[in-house]
This record gives sequence, C-alpha cells and structure tokens, in this order.
Amino acid sequence: MTKFSDLALDPRVLQAVTEAGYETPTPIQAEAIPHALQGRDVLGIAQTGTGKTASFTLPMITLLGQGRARARMPRSLVLAPTRELAAQVAENFDIYAKYTKLTKALLIGGVAFGEQDKLIDRGVDVLIATPGRLLDHFERGKLLLTGVQIMVVDEADRMLDMGFIPDIERIFQLTPPKRQTMFYSATMAPEIERITKTFLKDPAKIEVARQATASLTITQSLIEVKPVRKDRSFGDKRSVLRALIRAEGEACTNAIIFCNRKMDVDVVAKSLKSHGFNAAPIHGDLEQSMRMKTLDAFRDGSLHLLVASDVAARGLDIPAVSHVFNFDVPSHPEDYVHRIGRTGRAGRLGKALTISVPSDEKYLKAIESLIKTEIPRGALPEGFEPDTREGKPDRPREERKGRERGGRSRDRDRPVKAHDESAPMEPLVATPKPEAIEDTPREERREDRREPRADRRREDRGERHERGETRVEARGETRSDVRSEARTEGRNEGRSEGRGERRDDRREPREERRDDRRDYRRDRDLGPAVIGMGDHVPDFILRSFALKPSRTEELEDATGTEG
Repeated sequence: MTKFSDLALDPRVLQAVTEAGYETPTPIQAEAIPHALQGRDVLGIAQTGTGKTASFTLPMITLLGQGRARARMPRSLVLAPTRELAAQVAENFDIYAKYTKLTKALLIGGVAFGEQDKLIDRGVDVLIATPGRLLDHFERGKLLLTGVQIMVVDEADRMLDMGFIPDIERIFQLTPPKRQTMFYSATMAPEIERITKTFLKDPAKIEVARQATASLTITQSLIEVKPVRKDRSFGDKRSVLRALIRAEGEACTNAIIFCNRKMDVDVVAKSLKSHGFNAAPIHGDLEQSMRMKTLDAFRDGSLHLLVASDVAARGLDIPAVSHVFNFDVPSHPEDYVHRIGRTGRAGRLGKALTISVPSDEKYLKAIESLIKTEIPRGALPEGFEPDTREGKPDRPREERKGRERGGRSRDRDRPVKAHDESAPMEPLVATPKPEAIEDTPREERREDRREPRADRRREDRGERHERGETRVEARGETRSDVRSEARTEGRNEGRSEGRGERRDDRREPREERRDDRRDYRRDRDLGPAVIGMGDHVPDFILRSFALKPSRTEELEDATGTEG
C-alpha cells in the first residue's frame, strides 16, 4: 500500500501531513501527486469527497519551495467556484505549508479590497480566488498574472453550472502559455472537455471512480409524498422532514438539508426553529461573515441542522456529516450526486433521504439514469398524517404575493359566508331617476353628447341675437363702428368677442393684421398717432426744404411783366 512517504514530497510537507493524522493517500492522491511533481498537466475526474484538494495542494507546496514571489505577481493560482470552497482551500494550505515560508492570499467577494490589495502588493506565492473577484483586481490594475507557474481549476463542472466558463477562458489567456495546469471535475460535460483540449497539453488523465456515481458508504432512500391538495405540498414536505429527523433519533448527529431555492431555505430553517430544532440557513444572499460564522458553528458541533442551497453542495469538507436530507429533488441530476456526497466521507457511513412529490417524477428519472441505479423507496415515518386543513396554500409569503399580482384575486381563497335566513332583511330603497332621462332614448342622448361644441355656441349666439342681447346693440353702436374701433385699438378688444368673430379676424389678410398690430402697439405705448413731423420741427430743417426761385421769375418780378 502506498504511503505519503513514498511520493517524494518535501520533508516539511510530510511532517505537516503526519501531524494532521494522515498516513495513506486516497486513490486520486496516489495517482495525481507523482504526475504533478513531474510538472505534467493533470486532468482529475473523481466524485466528491475523495481528497482532490490535497492532491494538488501537496505537490504545489513542494514545487514552490524554491523561489520568491514579486509584488502583484503571484507564482501560482487556484480558482474555486464559491467563497466557501476557496476558503477551504486556503485552510488546507495553512495546514500543509505551516513549516514553509510560502505566502498566500485569498481573494473572495464580501471582503474589502484594501486588505486584499496589501497582501498582493507584498507578493504571494499562492493566490486562491473566485473568478469574479480575481478579474476585479486585474481590471483595477492591482494584479498581474504573467508570473503564474502553476494554475489549478477546482470543481470545473460547478464553474460550468454557475456560468464562469467565459471568465475561466479569459483568465487562461492572461496567464503565460508555459505553465503547469491541473484541472479537477466530478463530471465531464462536453464544454469541460472542450476547455481541457484547448488549454491542457498532454494531460495525465486520472479517473479513480466512474463519473457521477454515489459512494458505496451512503445509504440512499426516497420518501414519496402524495399530498391531498396540490397547494399543500410545501407544508406536507415540511411535516415529513420534521418526522424523518425525529425518527432518526440519536443517529442523526448533524445533517445538511438542501433546498432548490434561497427563499425556501429561509422558510424551512424558520419552520424548524419554530418546532424546537437547532437549525440555521446558508445561501448566496447572506453576508460572507454570516456564512462563515454559520459554517464554523456547524463544524464545531454547536449547530445541528444546516439548511442550505446548492452553494454548499460542492467541495465543502465537513467529514462528520451523518445525514443529508433533500427537501427538494434537484433539477440537475449531477447536483444529486454532489449533495449526497456531503455524507459518507473518508470511509464513514452516511445516510441520504430525499423527499419527492408527484411533480418530481421527471427529475427522479434523470437522476436514476445518471447514477445507473434505482433509488430505494422508503416508507413514510410512523404517525405522519398529511395536512388537510382548509385555507390558503401553505407557500412562502413572497410566492403567494407573486401569484396574487399575476391576476388572482385574494377574495377567491376566502370562504363564502352562508346567509342567515333568520336575520331581518333590510329594505332596499331605489334611487329615483329624472323622468327626462328615462323618457329619452339612449341613442338620442348619445347624439346630444356628440354635438360639436362650436355648433352649440353658434346656436347660442343666434338666439341671443334674436333676443336683442348682443353686445353691439346693447351699446347702441353699429357693427361697422365696432370693427373699425377694434382695428384701431388692437386685437385685445377683439379677444372679448365670441369664438366665431375671432375666427373671422383670423381670415383677414396678413398685411391688414400686421397694420392693426402696429397701430395697437403705437396707440397703446406712444399715445395718439402723429401725422408728418409735427409742430416741434426746428426751423433750420424747414428752411432746407424751401425751393429757390428761378432766374426768370426774378426778372419778371423786377420788370413787373410776364414772360
């Protein structure tokens, strides 16, 4: 049997491994470490919980034993899909490299940039990061990847599910072509295979177990729930979950409960707390400090039940998990393998129970097709009875609000009150309507409403004219006088006339309207009109206009005769 001492590791690394309590490597460690120490690219395919983290951490520390890092230029890079997995890799590095002088930096979201920048500026040998935060530092000009000698991509299939593949391809292009690449994945999707062919050079392919298979140390069971009402399935599943936890008794030392949606994670955790269970939620919307605090409490045993989304399904090394409960059947069959892989680790026995409803049939078929076996069916816990209460559907409040916003009335779910025949009837009093409206047909009333406003006003003016109530006759003036006065006094007087007269004024020639406008301004601002130059003209101007007599007229005046 191969031991760690037979793998040509650095003596300082062997000392740290021995103190950690490990003597015999796992199959993937025994096969991957020799190829990695030779500088070859490694493509590792193994199910979760097989020790993949140590298979690249131990040779990386040995290879980086000589050399020194420069500022902002890390010597190696480890990419992880989630913050928790990146933090776990950093913890393993601290354990195995405690007798070396190698430095590390952890770049994850939820942490201030300032502290991370200080570590990068000092120079680090190992940089552990999530793809998004790594690119943020690079775009800010705080990081250079041209000095990377070893690059590791952990949980590549999870990277694919989370949409990180474009970021991974960009990071590969930022690193030098002469580098050692180690690629680890639990499954081998076509997109993952394409990337390995593009960026890996003659890799050593290591497959220690059939792809997407569950560990033999895990006892699987499927609990089928058939609710009486379809809208009560969520409440029935919560009741089944509580009954299963109680039925396991002391055998359930701790457990992870997986839900498909973050909203359900919070609701299930709150429901368990209200029934006296020691439970806490963890999902991507929580702050990083709260997520780390919850994980630490679950590791040290102060937290009994961890309700999680798939953010906690990949790569978390919690070896002493006794049970895994799938509150929801995962929509992706690969997620089922990763979820139940949280238990039964490192040779321990584990138990995985999945709760399903009739609508999960297609997902169950996909899972059983992937793992090449049928999940054993289990019986409902003793004493469990489905909830048959009447009332609103037992779903989260946010979902009920969304359905109501979609057009469903809230009053439809309320029971209709029965009429009490013994109660006295209140008399109904009808409101009388005007007789004129009742006698008038509806079509005639509509025609009256559609009558043009201008026509009604013309008719009103005509009636007033026949009654002798026009403004012109009331003042005793003729219409021609009024028009001439309006032209001299401006259009302001014309605005007081009816709408019809204003339309007549608009039809006048443009030159006449301009003259009226000029007269209005002059009469209003400068007083009465002045013809000629007026009496105030100086005498010298008047002299200049006098005509001189001709020579003939002067002679005639002198002789007194006519020409």
